Amino acid sequence: MPEIGYIVNDFLSDLSNSILPLVVFVTGVLVAIILGRLSRRLLIAAGVPGGVEGTTFERTVNRLGTSTIGLLSGLITLFLIALAVGLTLSIGGVLDTRYYLELLRGYLLQVFVAALVVIIGLIVGDKAEVEIKQRFQDVKLTEVSLLPPAVKYSILFVASLIALAQLRIETGALLVVLGGYLLGIIVLGGLAFKDLLAAGAAGIYLIFSEPYAIGDTVDIDGHRGIVQEVDLFATRIENDGEEFILPNHIVLRSGVVRIRT
Repeated sequence: MPEIGYIVNDFLSDLSNSILPLVVFVTGVLVAIILGRLSRRLLIAAGVPGGVEGTTFERTVNRLGTSTIGLLSGLITLFLIALAVGLTLSIGGVLDTRYYLELLRGYLLQVFVAALVVIIGLIVGDKAEVEIKQRFQDVKLTEVSLLPPAVKYSILFVASLIALAQLRIETGALLVVLGGYLLGIIVLGGLAFKDLLAAGAAGIYLIFSEPYAIGDTVDIDGHRGIVQEVDLFATRIENDGEEFILPNHIVLRSGVVRIRT
């Protein structure tokens, strides 16, 4: 009888050791799926779909058969499933618990955060490029076309630095490159956008001083017509089906002849 009791205890012990990891794995996968779907709903409620609409990143993931929301929620789900697998292997004795916890703290979490930072950087960079293009689409200055990609790649560069730092990769050289990049942006940007800055400064003066108004007939730099719009960077006048878009610094430099009718 005592031998039967030992056999039963051993059987129950082996059964427990076999079932417990399976229960933990199944429970972990179910929790990961539920939290993944919940994160999807939270991202939708936060307005992320509208925020990424029209961006290059969104179009790219759409071609892959998913969306930005689907990618983010999928990343969260996969991370949680990886945790469940590691915990299952740890309980089953396949993976040392201390090693697993160290791996989780020192690597898996950093990889997850780095991937998330890169994705957010791509989304924010694309969105910033789209917004700047829309806001400056009416400004007929060649230099303006350089601004959206400059802002986009600056954001991507910073996101890459943060992601590499999360992976504990030495970023000292990249920081030097970033410093040189920012210096170049300031110097070259000042040269490239001098006309844009001059137009903006002139536009501020024209908007506040109002030497002419919408509907006035004016002659500016040899262009005669009726003023249709005065914004921060340019003045629009029309005459006999022709539209002239004059940067505001040219307006100030050439002077304005207001024609009384």
